[in-house]
Amino acid sequence: MKYFKYLFVLVLVSCTPKPNKTFEASEISLLPAPAEITLNTSSFALNQGISVHADSEDGEKAIAYLTKSILDKTGVQLETSTDDSGEIQLVMDSTLPEENYQLQVSQEEITVRANGYGGFFYGIQTILQLLSLENTNDGKTIWLIPSVSVNDAPRFQWRAYMLDESRYFHGEAFVKQLLDQMAQLKMNVFHWHLTDDAGWRIEIKKYPLLTEVGAFRTDSEIETWKSGKTSGEAHGGFYTQEQIKDLVAYAAERNITVIPEFEMPGHSSAAIAAYTWLGTAGADIDVPVKFGRHYDNYDVTKPETVQFIKDVLLEIFELFPSEVIHIGGDEVGYKSWEDSKSVQKYMREHNLKTPADLQIDFTNKISQFIQQHGRRMMGWNEILGKNIHKGFEEKKHDEDAETELAKNVVVHFWKGDLDLATDAAKKGYGIVNSIHTHTYLDYGYKSISLEKAYGFDPIPEGLEPQYHKNIYGTGCQMWSEWTPTNADVERQTYPRIAAYAEVGWTPLEKKDFSSFKQALKKMQGQWDALNINYAQVLD
Repeated sequence: MKYFKYLFVLVLVSCTPKPNKTFEASEISLLPAPAEITLNTSSFALNQGISVHADSEDGEKAIAYLTKSILDKTGVQLETSTDDSGEIQLVMDSTLPEENYQLQVSQEEITVRANGYGGFFYGIQTILQLLSLENTNDGKTIWLIPSVSVNDAPRFQWRAYMLDESRYFHGEAFVKQLLDQMAQLKMNVFHWHLTDDAGWRIEIKKYPLLTEVGAFRTDSEIETWKSGKTSGEAHGGFYTQEQIKDLVAYAAERNITVIPEFEMPGHSSAAIAAYTWLGTAGADIDVPVKFGRHYDNYDVTKPETVQFIKDVLLEIFELFPSEVIHIGGDEVGYKSWEDSKSVQKYMREHNLKTPADLQIDFTNKISQFIQQHGRRMMGWNEILGKNIHKGFEEKKHDEDAETELAKNVVVHFWKGDLDLATDAAKKGYGIVNSIHTHTYLDYGYKSISLEKAYGFDPIPEGLEPQYHKNIYGTGCQMWSEWTPTNADVERQTYPRIAAYAEVGWTPLEKKDFSSFKQALKKMQGQWDALNINYAQVLD
């Protein structure tokens, strides 16, 4: 008797007409804009008990993320199908490139086709953005997904956001929220600036003073460079290795690779404050209160200093599974090397004519060490040995280095004539173009407006098409000297992060600033719900 009662209920449910709506194009807003999208008639109703199925391990992993995301956003609990059935299907398609996806939504089913977790994940992000809460005829509400056909792919493989936590420590909760927003925007690299003059933020077991001493300073310069003003408050903090592992895993679930930056050989004051012998000058120092460049460097001519760097890298390798390891390499003040008799002796013995040659020689050796451990080195474009700093207040070297940088290095271009990036790309270097005039989030909106950020093209003008493959993509950089609070960082980051996301993802011919602004208004509603302090720059 119970069996027939249950069957009767099933028949009633199946006979109930599904809520439906045909959406207008003006109601569809996706960030970043997809490569191809076609709006069809009807929509898919998201009801309790809808089943989802995947035919691969990557798809099953993506189902876990989809199920939790749908439940959190809508309250609808998806059911995982134990057979091949399911209204939502995640289908492995080996013909698609990595991170590409195809999404098909009809009134009856949803299909996401991809060639791995990244593609499935981005198809899911599109589904989540398409969700629309609609009123039904009986006064209730239901979640609908417009019927669409989407064929989507990223323009660039490297779509990054960089957070500087050396100047100010922001914490796990803030980083996780940032990773969530990056994931929604289909950004796939979190560049984590963890060591610099102002603080050392990563626990290294072999060298505990790096965090016991190097992670804390007694005061902080405020307002602007050389203001003469300080906050009057101590500042500090660091991530334990367990916290880092948790954040790396959290990012991976969102198809984001965490790229750590371990600055060398300059911007090393926090480490030298912890271990004096690492420096060239041999003087005890405190973690600096003032921001900017400081003129002691690691003494790269001492075997014990080089061994320290390798030891730290070995622990970094254990914490970060990323192929790429960023070593900074920017703004190295050469005065301490010029004043050191032992460094000058080393340079003569090794036929290194300038400090720039010494830096490149050291960088190449570290690159080899990183490569021997199955990784690849990345650094700011000073590592090419070109003099891009004409105005620094120190003894200047107008000549370029003669030593050539190893070809396996990824060059992170941030300063200098773009012809330098063009030349490096032609020579076969991998380039991430983050030119400061267009991508530095610490710059105000008068300097880099939302429209200017949106209009940036990482491909240098005039670069021949055969070299475009060497431009991996771009990153936007949140340097935090003058943004001490999380709200300060949010104001500088949002909404420009959305513009950079579309720069990295959307084909040039599909970009439209007016459409972008309309989509952004919808996303700002989500930021409002999260109390994200975005800048009010839309018309």
